[in-house]
Amino acid sequence: MKTQISLDDLARSVIAVPPLAATADLQADAQGNGALIRHIEAGGVSTLLYGGNANVQNWPVSRYGEWLDLLAGQVAADTWLIPSVGPDGGKVADQAALLATRNYPAAMFLPFAGPRTEEGLARGIRDFVQKSGTQAILYIKTDGYLATGMIEALVADGSLFSVKYAIPRTDAANDPVLDELIAAIGTERIVSGFGEPPALPHLQHKALAGFTAGCVCIAPAISQSFLLALKAGDFDHAERILQTFAPLEMLRDKGDPIRVLHTAVTLSGIADMGPALPFLTAADEALHSQIETAARDLLRAEMAARRN
Repeated sequence: MKTQISLDDLARSVIAVPPLAATADLQADAQGNGALIRHIEAGGVSTLLYGGNANVQNWPVSRYGEWLDLLAGQVAADTWLIPSVGPDGGKVADQAALLATRNYPAAMFLPFAGPRTEEGLARGIRDFVQKSGTQAILYIKTDGYLATGMIEALVADGSLFSVKYAIPRTDAANDPVLDELIAAIGTERIVSGFGEPPALPHLQHKALAGFTAGCVCIAPAISQSFLLALKAGDFDHAERILQTFAPLEMLRDKGDPIRVLHTAVTLSGIADMGPALPFLTAADEALHSQIETAARDLLRAEMAARRN
């Protein structure tokens, strides 16, 4: 596992956001997680973020350190493994103590929808960094979550490493909130935060450092080639690559992105993800045949891309 990071790491690889494989009794499954990790790494993707797709919100704190150690033991030496913390302050405090004894260079703060103030959230981030020795990644999904000035101050004092930006817009090229954030902390600290489709306008029009995605877990080599096309400014080629993901992305929009991805990895044959952790369930069974077709077609395209 990579323990030293720089801003270059945000741009060198797609940031895969995998589901978590679980056993029948809802423990982290070494076999399933290992198989998925090896598939992602074999496709040239070297950054893994365990967040919403892994349902980290519902990981028991009593098993948090154990599960992180399991994952850390399965990734390659040059893979950057990013855990998530929170979303509530109590979990963050307990997780900070666990991360203080480990070598994770950064952790992402899951968005918190409960009672909070902006000043309280900023203080919580600083407290976490001081207690854990781990820099923070801020995940922004809604307007007004944390003032740009506070984000800038957190970057300036070394608490905040980067931002995962995932506020949906009708026109991603016209986003004054993102423009304000870029003016404050630069594009090199911001990644597009909700999949391959929004990454195209975010990197084309806003020049963000990179992007996170879920379908990359099935087609890492294709997703990485999409990133490289965006970085090279070849947006027509990037648009053509993007169409490969469209069938599965449409099903994720239709049937819940987290649940469909979890089921799609299993039905693709890459790895058995097992049951979903509480409070989620597998994707609607009525969609399973469509999910299997889309996932297997995407995997076939991935393996052809690797051969070529």
